[in-house]
Amino acid sequence: MTSKTWKPYPLRTVIVELLQRKGPTTDTELFNMVKEVHGELGFNVLNKELMRLEIGGVINVSALTRGKRRVELSKRMKSTR
Repeated sequence: MTSKTWKPYPLRTVIVELLQRKGPTTDTELFNMVKEVHGELGFNVLNKELMRLEIGGVINVSALTRGKRRVELSKRMKSTR
């Protein structure tokens, strides 16, 4: 049985703070930045967290070109800062 440990710095917090600092970015750039901070991470794990954040209204994800997406904080989140 594989045991999973909790990260002291939640993935959603890492994503939001990176977007606050850098601004809108592509999903691949965000993946590389999150990997530096969070360590081992699969692209599918990032996609699931991006979906949760988008459903929660924290971020917006839109298509740039085939296979690339733009990730940015939602306007609501920008106005509360």
